[in-house]
Amino acid sequence: MSIRYLTADAVRQAEQATGHLLTNGSLMRRASVGVAQVVLHELAATGGCYGRRVGGVVGAGDNGGDALYALAFLARRGVACTAVLLNPDKAHGGGLAAFRRSGGRVAEALPPGLDVVVDGVVGLGGRGPLRAAAAEHFGRLAPADAGGPAIVSVDLPSGVDADTGRIHDPAVRATVTVTFGAPRHAHLLAAPQCGRVAVVDIGIDPPGSSDGAAPRLSALTDSDVARLWPVPGAADDKYTQGVVGVIAGSARYPGAAILATGAAVSATSGMTRYVGTAADEVVSHFPEVVAVTALDDAGRVQAWVVGPGMGTDDEALEILRAILATDLPVLVDADGLTLVAAHPELVAKRSAPTLLTPHAGEFARLTGAEVGADRLQAVADLASKWQVAVLLKGRITLVADPSGDVFGNDAGSSWAATAGAGDVLSGIAGALMASGLRPSVAGAAAARVHGHAADLAARGAPIGASALLGAVRSAVRTIREGAADR
Repeated sequence: MSIRYLTADAVRQAEQATGHLLTNGSLMRRASVGVAQVVLHELAATGGCYGRRVGGVVGAGDNGGDALYALAFLARRGVACTAVLLNPDKAHGGGLAAFRRSGGRVAEALPPGLDVVVDGVVGLGGRGPLRAAAAEHFGRLAPADAGGPAIVSVDLPSGVDADTGRIHDPAVRATVTVTFGAPRHAHLLAAPQCGRVAVVDIGIDPPGSSDGAAPRLSALTDSDVARLWPVPGAADDKYTQGVVGVIAGSARYPGAAILATGAAVSATSGMTRYVGTAADEVVSHFPEVVAVTALDDAGRVQAWVVGPGMGTDDEALEILRAILATDLPVLVDADGLTLVAAHPELVAKRSAPTLLTPHAGEFARLTGAEVGADRLQAVADLASKWQVAVLLKGRITLVADPSGDVFGNDAGSSWAATAGAGDVLSGIAGALMASGLRPSVAGAAAARVHGHAADLAARGAPIGASALLGAVRSAVRTIREGAADR
């Protein structure tokens, strides 16, 4: 099953629906035990728990209560716990009493030599950057990878907006974020800031969607991708598995053509056709591609990829216009997006499946405005306005469907931020569209494989797009084998 991410309002509604579990403190006690268990896991991974030192920066309200109860639990296990209360007069009464009874110490500042620091400053209701006092306490800590303590954030890293994932300055950067019931939007949209996300079951029943107004954010798992990936059956042939046509590059600049067609060949077992003046170069790299120079000679296809390196002159515009006038699925990328920005009528009322794949700069050209801090709403708005699927590239790739559904994918690294990587992504997604996947699902599955391929190719060192392309088959295989083992 795909992972669903909730808005802050949806989480509050789910908590309210528990009735007495919320009002009698059961949810808080369960949450605090979950936080404590995650801290114990961090300590156990580095030498055990008894006698270790844990601090907490504690704000007012329920988030601070979660932190204080968690510290009390740790203190009873023999951990030396110190809490800094940012607003002592508004500290959670029950949590503070439990903390003191367990032997916890309240201090004006975090002591040196801590193994873990619990961030209990603000939760779902937090807005804006850390206040000066909190920022000062966290600012004194060395980063975890430089010998400083691991930071365990309760619900969200303080200074990160729950719904948009906006990372304010300053904000806490967590080693682990512990959340409850279901992940929040920010856990995907600000994934690098959240670190590892641990979801603790505290007995709430998350609703079926984020809420009535916000985009519905989810992420495909590797198991989802493995299930969706086209695999040839006993009765299949090269045509039934999907024929994708690629229009990209040129004889003078063949790179985009080679990368996009190569990715399509690597992604599925169907058939890839190429149209353009780089036909000879494409065939020299991938002899299985049926390559021609003129669109009229292309033959039958079931989806088109058009745009990477094709140019933006009048000839390119006429080719794009002809492709978009068909009733076939079309993916538009790169130069094709520049042409669409100048001629939005080409796609705005198109009824056939369409996927636009902009990076942030191309998105700004399409919309006339920067993406801004709320990437989720921005991509959902464009998909709704033009009634097409939109894939906004980045380490956190977002793929919006006109229905309001948005798939997100955290690549886990930025090794794919290299010239030509987008051409590879387009070829993968286009091949999946030709196999019959709807554009948003094809884009989401392609983004996940693309991220895996980048990691496999890089192995901790910089790569180019050719290396990424070379790892696409291995990425598909790794995902499918991993799913089969579960």
